[in-house]
Amino acid sequence: MCGRWKLCVRIIHLISLTAVLMADIQKKVLIEFTPAQMFALVDSCEDYPQFLPWCSSVQLLARTDEVTAAMLCVNYHGIKTHFSTENAKRYPTKMLIRLTDGPFTRFDGGWRFTPLGETACKVELELHYSFSSRLLEKVLSPVFNHIGNTLVEAFVKRAGQIYGVSQ
Repeated sequence: MCGRWKLCVRIIHLISLTAVLMADIQKKVLIEFTPAQMFALVDSCEDYPQFLPWCSSVQLLARTDEVTAAMLCVNYHGIKTHFSTENAKRYPTKMLIRLTDGPFTRFDGGWRFTPLGETACKVELELHYSFSSRLLEKVLSPVFNHIGNTLVEAFVKRAGQIYGVSQ
């Protein structure tokens, strides 16, 4: 009986060591750009390397009125990886993110662009992700936490560069 108990404790301990944590990121900002302007910036993934310092390259896989699919290559402080998403679009208010390939067991979320009058909007980003192993989580989690926590600000800054400081 005691031998079985010790075995059971060891198995439970092993399971807890291999459990991968889920990360949730939610960002909101009110800005003086229209939903259409912000939607266009987010949908133009091939331009990401110009203003997202962690994005080394993008391969556009498909773009229609309903879907944009792309592979993003990440290079942040020498840590390199890539992932692909297929994003369902509802112009100009919503883009839903769904992982198709990458070092995750889950990577999903979305962008929302809510109009605030004729020249402003609320931008919301929600991401949920977990890595496929504890090792990947240990290596990549700081990178993706940084990406998730700075992404909205990077797009707002880019909007200022493209469309002017404010409308």
